[in-house]
Amino acid sequence: MSIRLVIAEDQRLFRQSLRLLLERESDLEVVGEATDGHEAFNVTTKVKPDVVLMDVDMPKLDGVTATRLIRGCLPEIKVLMLSVHDDDSRIVAAVQAGACGYILKDADHKEFLEIIRGTYRGELIASPFLVDRFAQIANKALGQGNAERAGGLATLTEREREILACAAAGEGNKEIADRLCVSLDTVKTHLHHIYRKLGATGRVEAILVYLSSK
Repeated sequence: MSIRLVIAEDQRLFRQSLRLLLERESDLEVVGEATDGHEAFNVTTKVKPDVVLMDVDMPKLDGVTATRLIRGCLPEIKVLMLSVHDDDSRIVAAVQAGACGYILKDADHKEFLEIIRGTYRGELIASPFLVDRFAQIANKALGQGNAERAGGLATLTEREREILACAAAGEGNKEIADRLCVSLDTVKTHLHHIYRKLGATGRVEAILVYLSSK
């Protein structure tokens, strides 16, 4: 039985090239395409593929938000993020949104096909060097099993925990400020206190510590 795929990519040439690559494989079938995040959500909910190949930087609705919506409505569908970026915050945001993998667009085509098949099998997977990199981020944030950092969560105030939860959900500082009806400076001050209490160097590490407690 073929693995049914939706390609969500706004760049026509890359999307068409990707479709040609995939359709050469006997076990892969492209059942839909989308050029923006809204269309990706609509097409996915209509055709219900096995795997969605989702560009991170989509117009109208970004890929991370589209992924969160898709996974919220259809949690059985796997989403594999595509990106030209390898920065830590995007990787964390993608995984937090429910993505089952993250791959750079300059990946070797054989590697790319292996990752699609691995994603279908339920493996949390990414480009090999990204897997190592993400593990390093997580290990650094969690202190390689050191409970002291995670234990720092107990020292957070109720408002600090609320702000950290919003950050872990992918909200920016302004969104958090608007949600909690506080100033942007207040959010930044709370985040500074959170980082200090958790022994984190920044937002990504603090979020990973928070997620480790869930």
